[in-house]
Amino acid sequence: MELSELDRLIDLRVKQVRQNGSPERPAEPAWAESVKRYNSAKDAARREAWAAFHRLQAERHRRTLEDLARYHDQRAEELSSEQTEPTEGRD
Repeated sequence: MELSELDRLIDLRVKQVRQNGSPERPAEPAWAESVKRYNSAKDAARREAWAAFHRLQAERHRRTLEDLARYHDQRAEELSSEQTEPTEGRD
């Protein structure tokens, strides 16, 4: 390609850009769709991993809190069933 032909093509492109207001956007490259699918799959995997974490954490909390509640119920029962003698000065 000669320099004058290159200059002519550049001038033509500049005129097209000025007429249209902005250069035409090239179509997305072929790999862009593959990247979108890959990112979407990674996002889905991350969401599932976090969901699994929260399910397991909820189960751990549930188990711990049930044990804690059972302990306090037992302790309250023990204290209620103890027979203590009244102390002087107390009603």
